[in-house]
Amino acid sequence: MKSGKWVGFVTLLLHVCFSRADKIVALPGQPKVSFQHFSGYVTVHDEKPHRQRALFYYFVEAETMPASKPLVLWLNGGPGCSSVGAGAFIEHGPFKPNGKTLTKNAHSWNKEANMLYLESPAGVGFSYSANNSFYTDLNDEVVARDNFVFLERWLLMFPQYKNRDFYITGESYAGHYVPQLTLHIIHSKLKLNLKGIAIGNPLLEFVTDMNSADQYYWSHGLISDSAYELLLSFCNSSRLMREALTQSFSSDCLSVYSEVAEELGKSVDKYDVIADVCLSSGQSPMAIFSHPMFLGPQFSSSLHSQLDGFSQQQVKVEADPCIEDKTTKYLNRKDVQKALHAKLVGITSWNLCNK
Repeated sequence: MKSGKWVGFVTLLLHVCFSRADKIVALPGQPKVSFQHFSGYVTVHDEKPHRQRALFYYFVEAETMPASKPLVLWLNGGPGCSSVGAGAFIEHGPFKPNGKTLTKNAHSWNKEANMLYLESPAGVGFSYSANNSFYTDLNDEVVARDNFVFLERWLLMFPQYKNRDFYITGESYAGHYVPQLTLHIIHSKLKLNLKGIAIGNPLLEFVTDMNSADQYYWSHGLISDSAYELLLSFCNSSRLMREALTQSFSSDCLSVYSEVAEELGKSVDKYDVIADVCLSSGQSPMAIFSHPMFLGPQFSSSLHSQLDGFSQQQVKVEADPCIEDKTTKYLNRKDVQKALHAKLVGITSWNLCNK
C-alpha cells in the first residue's frame, strides 16, 4: 500500500474508533431500545490551543433500517438554545425525561430518520470554547463556519452517512443558521447528497416576526389596550430585540416592557393561553422575555424578576408543562453527563439557553 493511501486508511480508522468511543451504552433510566445512539465532541478550531473549540452532538440512529433512512441535522435557535435539550429531549428525540427515568417518545423523528442534534455555537449547552475571547467575536458567519467544520469532521467519524439523503432542519433563530450553513455546503468541495432544508417557526426578519407577538397578546386579552398602545407608540418587540442584541437598552423600552411583563404575569403560557403551566417552576412558563440575551446588566434587578425571557420552546400536543424543568434537572445529573460523554467547561451547570 502506498504511503498516501496508508495515511488515509489510518486516519479513517482513527475516526471510526472515535465514533465507537462515543457510543452510548445506556442513559440513566432509559427504556430498552433497538437502535444505537452516540454523543460526544467534535473540535472545530485550528491547531492553536488557545483557540480550542468543541461542539457537542447527540446522534440517534433510526429505529428501523437505519442504513436506508436519511440523515437529518437539527439546529435549535435562540440564539443560544440547546438542540440536545430542546430538540432531542423536549421536542422530537426518542426519550422524554420523567423524573428519574426516561420514557419513549411516540412521535420521535428517529422513526423516520437518523437524527443528528448539534449544540451550536460554542458556549451553548455542553459545547465550549477554551478561550472566552471567542464569545466577543461571535457572529452568524462564525457559527456557520464552525457548523460546517463540525459536519465535515463528524462525517469522517461516521463515513457510512456521507452519501445519504441529507436534510438540514431547525427552528427559531435557525432561520439564519440553516440557510447560512447550506450556503457554506453549496460553495464548498464537500460532496453531500443535500436534498433540502426545513425550518419551523423561523426568525427571518425582525419587524414581521417580532411585532406579530404584540398583536397576538393584545388580541387574546393578555395585555390591556393601554399596554398595547405603548407597544405601538414607544417600543415594539422588534425594537426590543435589536436593543437586546446590542446590549443598549433605552429607557422607553425598559419602561414599556416592565408594564407589559407585569400584565402578562406568570400564570399563563403565552404560546397556548389555555394550556396547563408548570406551577413548580420558579420561572415564568415559556414567557416572552426569558431568553438570556434580555437579562444583561443594563436591566435593573426589579426587571430581572419580571422579564423572564424569549423562550423559543413551543407547546406541543399532549405536552408536559414541566418538561423544561425535568430536562434541565436530568442533563445536570453527573451520571447522565458521564453516559453522554459530556463535561462542563467554564460553567457550573448545563442550561437550556445560554447568553
